[in-house]
Amino acid sequence: MQASTDPAHLDAFRTKMISEGIPSVIVDTFSFYYRQVAAGETGTLCNRDITAVDPKELKNPSGLIGYESAGRRALPHAVMIKLNGGLGTSMGLTKAKSLLEVKNGKSFLEIIVRQAEAYGIRLALMNSFHTDEDTRKALDLLHFSLEPLLFLQYKYPKILKKGLSPAIWPENPMLEWNPPGHGDIYMALHTSGTLDRLLEEDIQYAFISNSDNLGATIDESLLGYFVENEFPFMMEVAERTPTDMKGGHLARRKDGRLVLREIAQCPEDERHAFEDIRLFKFFNTNNIWVNLRFLKNLIDKNKAIYLSLILNPKFLDPRDETSPRVFQIETAMGSAISLFEGATAVKVHRSRLIPVKKCNDLLLVRSDVYGFSEKHTLVPNPERRFETCSIKLDPRYYGNIDMFNDRFKYGAPSLIGCSALSIEGNVFFEGNIAVKGAVTIVNRSAAPVFLRQGSVVDRDLRF
Repeated sequence: MQASTDPAHLDAFRTKMISEGIPSVIVDTFSFYYRQVAAGETGTLCNRDITAVDPKELKNPSGLIGYESAGRRALPHAVMIKLNGGLGTSMGLTKAKSLLEVKNGKSFLEIIVRQAEAYGIRLALMNSFHTDEDTRKALDLLHFSLEPLLFLQYKYPKILKKGLSPAIWPENPMLEWNPPGHGDIYMALHTSGTLDRLLEEDIQYAFISNSDNLGATIDESLLGYFVENEFPFMMEVAERTPTDMKGGHLARRKDGRLVLREIAQCPEDERHAFEDIRLFKFFNTNNIWVNLRFLKNLIDKNKAIYLSLILNPKFLDPRDETSPRVFQIETAMGSAISLFEGATAVKVHRSRLIPVKKCNDLLLVRSDVYGFSEKHTLVPNPERRFETCSIKLDPRYYGNIDMFNDRFKYGAPSLIGCSALSIEGNVFFEGNIAVKGAVTIVNRSAAPVFLRQGSVVDRDLRF
């Protein structure tokens, strides 16, 4: 119901959402955030409001030894939920990113299905309005022992920065909407009926992670630790390195509860503190464990899940910088850590986080740097000489998946002995090539360069 003090354009937003068939509870949730925006809220979380987390507070992997048996007993009551709403536009994809062939001829989606089967647990996928049709068609071609549960992420209308009215774009009305961030998962579980269905099946423990992170799967030690300690919510965190300076970090509020702060929530004049990995030592891997009974009780009590606002400035058409500037209301799944009394965080090894965001990451995952465990989890090759391998590919020639596949037509080179690979210019790789050490390859000529089959590249090459 609209209050007399509601901002001028809120009724137009509500009408627009209702006409799209969006449930009233989601319309009310958007209205909650829009009122904040209209009042001048930006969702910022200042340094004065938080303190750093002491590393001694967090259980580390060695402290989880002994919880495996409890985790195995809990498997029949667990579900693996994958966030499957991304299109992979940063890699030039126009379909669900999880359908991309990632390793050994298999897509993210097929590998995820096999992971769930290997552990004998339920699988659920949260699709977006962009990925639902593609995902359903792909699943029809797979054979599985238990059909995954599918539910939809909702969408929020974009807000014109000037005037805060609903964005209108007749050329492509789909661009008038944005995914509301993965924080939408809790209400999407509820309104879709998936939460109630899981609880009816006596499934109480949910592990939630991104579909493009094949290092994130059920871990019996983590599950056992979560179950035995009766935590309502648990976030997996890893130690920040210079490459993680912009990732959301863990902190503690003045009232003692844990909180997640994203860079979009940090005031501009405090960015130096946000990026100080010595101060804020842990970042969110976006691997989350949730007790579904606690979640159900929280929703029943509050009628909705209200997370910290993230106000994301964008162009209405992301590919057209002449299009109007808009705000996107978003929320982060991990920010729910502050809502659950007794929530915790646990330190994990970085092998739990192997995301594929760009073609650079895809080359690493397709190479022999990683292999699969017997339960289809992506794991580091134990024969690796280096802990990390930095990949930098020229976006002019490797930026989208078609160009990338064309230049690695015969498969990824061996990178097991490589610490860094940088390529500038147009370079094609034939089969059975090995790269060793730290190597830079530069082709400044107009013609493409072909690295011949069987080559060993152990020094810089310039053409």
